[in-house]
Amino acid sequence: MSESGTSGSGRGRGHQPRGHNNGQAGSQPGGQSRSQNPGPGGQGARGGSRRDAQGRERNRGPQRGFSESAPSQRTRRADPARLVAFEVLRAVAAEDAYANLVLPARIRHHGLDKRDAGFATELSYGALRGQGTYDAILARCVDRPLDQLDPAILDALRIGAHQLLAMRVPAHAALDQTVGLARAVIGAGPSALINAVLRKVSAHTLDEWLELLLSSETDATTIASIRYAHPEWIVRALRQSLVAHGRPVAEIDELLEADNAAPVVNLVALPGIGSLDEALDGGATPGELVEGSALSSGGDLGRLASVRDGSTRVQDVGSQLVARAMAAVDLGGKPRGNPGGTPGGNLTGDHDVDGGVREAGTGTGNAGERWLDLCAGPGGKAALLGALARQQGAHLLANEFAPHRAKLVRQALSAVPRDAWEVRTGDGRDLGTEQPESFDRVLVDVPCTGLGALRRRPESRWRRTPKDLVDLGPLQRQLLNSALDAVKPGGVVAYVTCSPHPAETTAVVSDALRKREDLELLDAGAVLDSVSLTGHLGAGHELTAQLWPHVHHTDAMFLALIHKKA
Repeated sequence: MSESGTSGSGRGRGHQPRGHNNGQAGSQPGGQSRSQNPGPGGQGARGGSRRDAQGRERNRGPQRGFSESAPSQRTRRADPARLVAFEVLRAVAAEDAYANLVLPARIRHHGLDKRDAGFATELSYGALRGQGTYDAILARCVDRPLDQLDPAILDALRIGAHQLLAMRVPAHAALDQTVGLARAVIGAGPSALINAVLRKVSAHTLDEWLELLLSSETDATTIASIRYAHPEWIVRALRQSLVAHGRPVAEIDELLEADNAAPVVNLVALPGIGSLDEALDGGATPGELVEGSALSSGGDLGRLASVRDGSTRVQDVGSQLVARAMAAVDLGGKPRGNPGGTPGGNLTGDHDVDGGVREAGTGTGNAGERWLDLCAGPGGKAALLGALARQQGAHLLANEFAPHRAKLVRQALSAVPRDAWEVRTGDGRDLGTEQPESFDRVLVDVPCTGLGALRRRPESRWRRTPKDLVDLGPLQRQLLNSALDAVKPGGVVAYVTCSPHPAETTAVVSDALRKREDLELLDAGAVLDSVSLTGHLGAGHELTAQLWPHVHHTDAMFLALIHKKA
């Protein structure tokens, strides 16, 4: 599932939002180690171990238990939970795979129970999220550049480092089990290197390592990059994004920490079709931001019949909000607007041509309307829009360029009665020309860098580069222009990205407004407020809206509502 709520970690890795438990082994800040529930392979604190004043198990000297063991006593097999994590990291590195797609399959393949599956999830996602920080630490412990290590050895070291520094796994268990994994799947020679390196890693807690790494560093971007395990260019990009959307730059540490927190699994019951009763009976709690949503208690959601039949879906609440906002805009009302846009990318402009302040509203009188989801794959928002369209007497066309993704869209929509939707396979850039002025509402959720979903896609931060911003810009503009051609006069286009970067958000919208005189912005923040349970999200800025992980506990979804004047 593309929007799966999987767990992970960042600084003090393994932290989870208050009141939530994904059924996994957790961790304590600063690398604390507890004897209770130490995770697979752990044996708890032995009588001979010592702890400091903070309760940390000291990892120095012969009391560790592992390093003094005779070779015949050392583990020579791969613990299944750690093996799953290793296989996930190998697939991500060697095959460009996505962890959220590989992990469930490997868990099923190895037959992990709920506890071990939670451990494997935390270990996989935590090692991937913390890669930058762990690599900086490992570089101090290895006698050669890390890029000269065999990639499989480096992945094993990252797995070991995460256990030692951020999980409730006693040091002796982390060392023994990680070296046993390496001996079983890499070889005896590499396992000796891994043992030696991880013994050096275990000499300090995470906080102590950060102090060592940052003691002589003065550049704020570099400090944040190492401390919060984000590439430096992403730290700068997110800082710029905060300012562009009207938030204090001082929030950058909170935002980076939120990227590293284990995201809650969000569920949505398709309106008029699904029910949350089964999920709530299984321990989920009602969502606080949007109607028909819930926060999952974790575990295997595939066990729920409502999830298997598609009437209840895993979907970030930010995605739910922007889809509902597109369906809720009152096209008959007077939107607050900015006719034609303003040069230079300024999205302000509070008055219509007559000088009166316009207000955005909501409504459900959409019978007979045609809706379009221009970039529908893999189908999460399309399923919600299809259900809303059916409720309101509208019809949805879901367009997807890639045939295999179009198949996923059909599967996502399968729970919605067939007369409410259809799926088209084709290039969205051509649809505006092929079907001009044909749709009342258009959602264009453009391909983007995904900088707003780093907490759910832990490998993305290490794959993306600044070049992606440049490469995606023309495609984003072409798709938005096609959407604007496809919408009827009097209709609305919802431009959406899962990125807060101004190059993918306000700059794209400003370009479109500047080039045409038949467009005006609606107050996207007001519309989001109208479809939220709180009534005041505080996401609006200069008529656009930006959600944030550290503020709204959603992915960083951007929304602009563009009205084509009749």
